[in-house]
Amino acid sequence: MFKKITNLLTAISFFAVTTLFGFSASAQQTPIVIKLSHVVAENTPKGLASLKFKELAEKKLPGKVQVQVFPNSQLFGDAKELEALLLNDVQIINPSLSKFDRYTKKIQVFDLPFLFKDSKAANAFQNSAEGKALLKSMEDKGLIGLEYWANGMRHFSTNKDFRVPADIKGLKFRIQASDVYESLMKAFGANGQKMAFAEVYQALQTGVVDGQENTFSNMYSQKFHEVQKTIVETNHGILDYMVVVNAKWWNGLPADVRKGLAEAMKEATIYNNKISQEKNDEAKKAIMDSGKAKVVKLTDAQLAEWKKAVAPVYAQFEKDIGADLIKAAQKYSQPAQPKAEKPATKK
Repeated sequence: MFKKITNLLTAISFFAVTTLFGFSASAQQTPIVIKLSHVVAENTPKGLASLKFKELAEKKLPGKVQVQVFPNSQLFGDAKELEALLLNDVQIINPSLSKFDRYTKKIQVFDLPFLFKDSKAANAFQNSAEGKALLKSMEDKGLIGLEYWANGMRHFSTNKDFRVPADIKGLKFRIQASDVYESLMKAFGANGQKMAFAEVYQALQTGVVDGQENTFSNMYSQKFHEVQKTIVETNHGILDYMVVVNAKWWNGLPADVRKGLAEAMKEATIYNNKISQEKNDEAKKAIMDSGKAKVVKLTDAQLAEWKKAVAPVYAQFEKDIGADLIKAAQKYSQPAQPKAEKPATKK
């Protein structure tokens, strides 16, 4: 009898231990859920790169992470996504660089008009020591930048025909929440109205604003060209993004998970930057083929008028950004200086 009881207790103990360890193993296998939220359509450079990151992260860390992507402001819009990130309601976002000026004034360098001649010049600066330092400049505020994602050059559109700044005097333009862009619109004699991206189409359609400025891929995916008469290729700035994470969450991840996510993000960045120009070219062609908005290329003289008008913007923000940082960014758009010829050697 005693032996039977002993065997029964042993069996119960074994069951309890294996059950406990089973639950423990199961708990350990539960993947870390990572929410990535953004405000644009999926068929844009940022939308496609976000999906690419999900694919790569889950492939590199099978069973360890589950990445959930929420496009088109489904989870959080422009105004709330940074707040949500700091509260850890979402773990990764990729807002435009304009959104970070409340955390560091130096980031405003990316909003300065006509600073970069093209996306390649912007990318070169972003990969420089000065550019990489800006990724880490907000950690004390709870944000860590992982990568820059290119989107493309910005252009103006309105519900009227225009070519030079004088043509848009008095018009209302939707702008991002950027002090630099508010100053820029004043320099052109127009009025900047800060507005969430998700609200822009309706605002253009109803005449709340007369125009906006964006990349071709964003304009086409959001159908802005259907409610605008003219798009002028001003190339007045870049619309690039910073992929940011909640610093406490990121630093608290297991080292192997953090390493795998960083590798996946780096590969997704290469993918994003590769397709950004392609998607903008496709969108530009689609807009032109639709016949709903005229796409205008400026003459050199017309472009010179836009560039001349922005001098007050540089004067206003140089102190906050830093003259040295502005010069560091400008050098990537300057033409290469010819090498001095070596003096002829005497024979």
